[in-house]
Amino acid sequence: MKIWVDILTPKQVLFMGELSRRLEAKAHTVLRTTRRYREVNEFLELKGMTATVVGKHGGASLKGKLIASSERIAELASIVQEFKPDLSIGFASPEAARTAFGLSIPHYTINDSPHSEAVALLTIPLSKKLFSPKIIPPDAWSKLGTSLEKIVQYNALDPIVWLREFHPDSEILDELGLDNTVPIVLFRAEETFASYLLDRKLKKESVTLPIIDGLIKKLKEPTQIVFLPRYQEQIEIVKEFHGGVIVPEKVIDGSSLLYFSSVFIGAGGTMTAESALMGIPTITCYPGEPTFVERYLIRKKLSYREIDPRKATEKIVQILDRSEAFRKKSQERAKAVTSKMEDPLEVIIGRIEKDLT
Repeated sequence: MKIWVDILTPKQVLFMGELSRRLEAKAHTVLRTTRRYREVNEFLELKGMTATVVGKHGGASLKGKLIASSERIAELASIVQEFKPDLSIGFASPEAARTAFGLSIPHYTINDSPHSEAVALLTIPLSKKLFSPKIIPPDAWSKLGTSLEKIVQYNALDPIVWLREFHPDSEILDELGLDNTVPIVLFRAEETFASYLLDRKLKKESVTLPIIDGLIKKLKEPTQIVFLPRYQEQIEIVKEFHGGVIVPEKVIDGSSLLYFSSVFIGAGGTMTAESALMGIPTITCYPGEPTFVERYLIRKKLSYREIDPRKATEKIVQILDRSEAFRKKSQERAKAVTSKMEDPLEVIIGRIEKDLT
């Protein structure tokens, strides 16, 4: 079969990249596409993966997103029509769903974020199947434009796809000038340009920065603070107002950095779940309502939620004071949870091949 795979985010480089590799290993011909987006383009290069760049990220405004999406659909139409795929697969990709629908190509979508309603409404109704973690109730999807029989669930969270065979690379420490004998506190900024956060009237700076301020004031022992930005704007803000914080200016191997971190504070979704499943003491300060994935991690005691900067700072200090004990307990809990998870890609590929044979 000929299969088109669209890759839009760093998470999708890992998830959809492994999906495309397995499809190719089963003798399917795969077309990978992506868009111009700093994190994704650099991460693809870091992972040694090639993809055809079509269109660009739409930025922070609704109008910008609309125009960029429309232009990308137009560009994709010619490329996809020439490739003539038997089906397309996107991880909540509006452009993939719309292009496939317009060219009468069966489209399959993967999604773990019903809170991102705009994207869900632009993809799910046009999809032949929706693949999703089992922790998300089907009725959360049915109200977004699908029927229950189109939902295929897997008993896992998405990061398990790349964590099962993960081996940390210590070169990340040298790359960032980090000392593995000194605690590393890792922060990940929120997705400030995402449609589901645009209407929250968030401050220009990341919600993690007040926590960093409080932590710097409370620290008594040498500690290395690393901030992973998503956009150039976040890099500039942190570098201007937060001296001493390490801010990578290019995309790095985040999984390896997580492995060597004493504690992770995430304002987004993917790295928070990844950190928790790796058994790293994890704090979420996601600025929206808790997602289904976040609630699951908290329920399993794999993550703590603290959106108050003062309380979050206190929790970090508490973890650092008992670092080994917290890490040991986190790893025990993570192992108990992940050992019961199935492989999402086996579910996805199995269903696709069953449908088309």
